[in-house]
Amino acid sequence: MSTITAVSTSNAPSAIGPYSQAIKAGEFMFVSGCIPLVPSTMQIVEGGIQEQTKQALANLKAVLEASSSSVGKVVKTTVFLKNMEDFATVNKIYEEFFSSSEHKPARSAVEVARLPKDILFEIECIAVVKK
Repeated sequence: MSTITAVSTSNAPSAIGPYSQAIKAGEFMFVSGCIPLVPSTMQIVEGGIQEQTKQALANLKAVLEASSSSVGKVVKTTVFLKNMEDFATVNKIYEEFFSSSEHKPARSAVEVARLPKDILFEIECIAVVKK
């Protein structure tokens, strides 16, 4: 039977609700939605979709690294956009973020009516834990 363990790091924003930054279950890491908060201030990064996407991805990377995984071990992402018109901009930043991976993760991308703190971008993922 696999162990379930909560993962937390101060290198990413703390959870803003009753959830964990990530959960390790067996060989997999389930990372909660990462939003563009600056970890040291817990404020939304200044700027638009580019800055918010980059900050959220940096937060995702921090949680992955704290959980004995890495960007290269991500198998699935879900991207939440406030406006699908931002898809091309986000896609370029996303592609660069995963450029060092040996594979491109499976992905879903959806437009939503509203995101926490009225942000423009959120991402969650499932990754394999390093062995």
